[in-house]
Order: sequence, then C-alpha cells, then structure tokens
Amino acid sequence: MSLELDLRDAEGTSIRKVTLDEGIFGVEPNVAVLHQVVTAQLAAARAGTQSTRTRAEVRGGGKKPFKQKGTGRARQGSERAPHFTGGGIALGPKPRNYRQKTPRKMIALALRSALSDRAATGRVAVVEGFPWAVPNTKGATAALAALGLEGRVLLVLSRDDELAYKSFRNLPAVQVIRAGELNAYDVLCNDWIVFTAATLPGHAELSAPTATTATATGGGGTEAPAEPVAGSPEPAGEAPQADEPTEEAE
Repeated sequence: MSLELDLRDAEGTSIRKVTLDEGIFGVEPNVAVLHQVVTAQLAAARAGTQSTRTRAEVRGGGKKPFKQKGTGRARQGSERAPHFTGGGIALGPKPRNYRQKTPRKMIALALRSALSDRAATGRVAVVEGFPWAVPNTKGATAALAALGLEGRVLLVLSRDDELAYKSFRNLPAVQVIRAGELNAYDVLCNDWIVFTAATLPGHAELSAPTATTATATGGGGTEAPAEPVAGSPEPAGEAPQADEPTEEAE
C-alpha cells in the first residue's frame, strides 16, 4: 500500500507529493507492545518521592505507656505503634524507582505502530517549513487553519527551528517536540502529527542540500576535499601518523 501525502507550505499550498516510508508508517499496529511501552513510559515519569514514617521514625514513644499487668488492658510497649493516634504508618509508601526495563526494539516497534495508526486514518501532515523572520504566534494560528488541522496537534521540529518553536509553544492545542523526542505516547495523545521536511522519518533527502561538484574557476583554486560523514569509519590501511617536527625556515 502506497502512502502519499502532499508536501505543503505554511499557507497550505501543495508543492509536491511525498511517499511515506512503509516500514515506518505502514506496519500493522501492535496493540500489546503499545500498551507495554506506554505503561513503562508513564511509570518512568512518576517521581517516586512519596514517603511515610514508620513507628521507628515518628517522634515520642520512648517509654512503656503503662505497666505490663494489672490494668485489664492489652499490653503495649510504645504509644507510637500504628494503632495509636500519632503513631507510625504500617506498610506505607517509601521512595522508590518505578522505571521498567523496556527493550529498544520494543520501543521502536511501538513508535512505528503509533505512526502507522495515525497514517492509516489520514492524520499525518508534512510541511516544507515555516519561513518566519521573527516568532509569530498569530502566523502559527493561521498556518494551522490553512493546513486544516483540528484538535490536538503534535508538531515535530528540528533543533534549528527555534522561531517555529517559539511561535507554536503558546498555543494550548499544540504540543511541540524535537525530532529526537518523538515517542509513541505523545503520538497517541494527539489527533494530528505534523512533520517538517527536515524531521519526516525515512526522508532525509527532503532536507539534504543538493550536492555540487563544480569548482571555482579563474582563481587557480582546487576543489575542496569532501567532508567525512559523521560516524563513518576511516579508510582502511591509512593509520594516523604522529606529528613530525618541522624545520624552521632560515
């Protein structure tokens, strides 16, 4: 099944068609994995700072409240036992960590399932960008209306879209996150998912600049060496050499 969307600008004008990656937006949603990953994410968000005092931590109760025998009452060793007013709490909550270990492959599958669910219902939009010179909340509201987005909107931006981030962050119906923060829970909590050309998963070519191989002429310059891609290994057989001392010019 081919998933095609319109790549639009901030005014809602269609520029061209974009085909979504079926490996990300076209998988069968796994409800069980979604439930487990979302539950783990909500559990990790818990502070876990709740605490109650036990009978050893409350104040008072240093001596026996009354003698052991002869009173007709049950024997007591301290007036700070849990059944006394002002006593400690039995089996009360203590600070703890609620985090659950979730495999990375399961987290990735949950995200793909959530994105596929939104894509299947036509709730994914792609915008070329927001070309504003200054933060513009009024323009952000107009852009949502031009794109036909209603309800809760999740806007995925890159780290360079600072102006767009400041423009949309004050709108109560819009949640703005960075591309590296995209997760299944936020996708499921919103009605629409809006990507820019730079953040659409599986389409890095939309934001990549066009490679040019032409060199400058007339100045006798040479073509600059290509910059290595981040994370790429060094060429085999070329070990780094130590710095050699240079002879000073006489």
